[in-house]
Amino acid sequence: MHADGLRLVPFRGLRYAPERVGSLAAVTSPPYDVVVRPDQVEQLETADPYNIVRLILPHTADPSARHRKAAETLREWEADGVLTRDAEPALYVYEQRHGESLQRGLIGALRLTPPGEGVVLPHEDVMPQVVEDRLALMRETGANLEPLLLSYRGEGTATGAAAVIERAAKRAPLLSTTTTDGFAHRLWAVTDAAELAEVDADLTHRRALIADGHHRWATYLRLRETHPERPEWNHGLVLLVDTVRYPLRVAAIHRFLPHLTPAAALAGLAGAFRARPLPGPLPAALEALAEAEGTAFLLSGGPGAFHLIDRPDPGLLSRTVRADRPAAWRTLDATVLHAALLDAVWRVPDGPAHIGYLHCAEAAVAKAEHTGGTAVLMRPVAESTVRELAQQGVTMPRKSTSFGPKPATGLVLRTLDAPG
Repeated sequence: MHADGLRLVPFRGLRYAPERVGSLAAVTSPPYDVVVRPDQVEQLETADPYNIVRLILPHTADPSARHRKAAETLREWEADGVLTRDAEPALYVYEQRHGESLQRGLIGALRLTPPGEGVVLPHEDVMPQVVEDRLALMRETGANLEPLLLSYRGEGTATGAAAVIERAAKRAPLLSTTTTDGFAHRLWAVTDAAELAEVDADLTHRRALIADGHHRWATYLRLRETHPERPEWNHGLVLLVDTVRYPLRVAAIHRFLPHLTPAAALAGLAGAFRARPLPGPLPAALEALAEAEGTAFLLSGGPGAFHLIDRPDPGLLSRTVRADRPAAWRTLDATVLHAALLDAVWRVPDGPAHIGYLHCAEAAVAKAEHTGGTAVLMRPVAESTVRELAQQGVTMPRKSTSFGPKPATGLVLRTLDAPG
């Protein structure tokens, strides 16, 4: 426990005016890094002219003008009443429900703390070019357009912040909508001073794990560092979830290698890894991957072609994997993939033109089949392993995990020109 831990501050949320848009569902989007295909962006843009994707993933004829365009669009929408600001600062209780799955948490402006204080624990490395892109967007718009997903470990009882959340969920919500993925979303504002104090007293002794949003967290810290004259950048928009009450799901993030053909990938494995063909289809191949012991990946390329890659050469691992890290880190699939396979065996350059990251296995396979490249399908990492390494200050390779459900983007925004 930390005597001065998480401090979640109310803010005046900027939200869509329901009467000005086709539907609240039509203006939302998955987080920016989940929307990876051009056709996904186009689908969101055509769902409603005011879809939030025009702000989080702006595109213009001149690429250098993208972020400025997003800032202009944000100002126009607020001036036209498409986006309206809540009357008073609030923390927002956010609920996501899909079938039997239920998640509730608090959206607020989290006080940023230096990494060395251990209040907010990252668990993955970041890509500098992605941080630069998000930095330019946040700086131009003067806004946090989508919340990070943070997890913390509560008491498992309806006390403190949990009690405030459960009481709010019994009231009429500010908004309610169901998105095309089948998730129902509801949002409530908490403005009562006593309830806000109850939340603060509970959270101030806790620390959190970054479940989703490492690049945006790195961006928050950069903005605070480079703009000390703007105290508004001392906070960043987050969704905070107590995973004792509402456990998160952990999924894998897959790799797509557009310039490595399946034949070249398999040829390079000789003597380094064992490769066994699998008949498929994809669900059966993924099941075989899940049951594999030790380090394992699923290689996909060419129509219906799958290979299970496992049993790395111990000599290769000793030469390529850092020995000064804990065993839990050295044996991660992502560690072995990047250090031994991508860097040493295949010699794939570490950059966005050579390595793509996809949350959907089907999409990764389809991309490999369509382009002639190779997809490397991964297994999820246990949350306990993620937390164990984060508490030791050890970060995992980038894009090692995908926690969810992720918050929908577009339900509530935070801008610097409002209190909080």
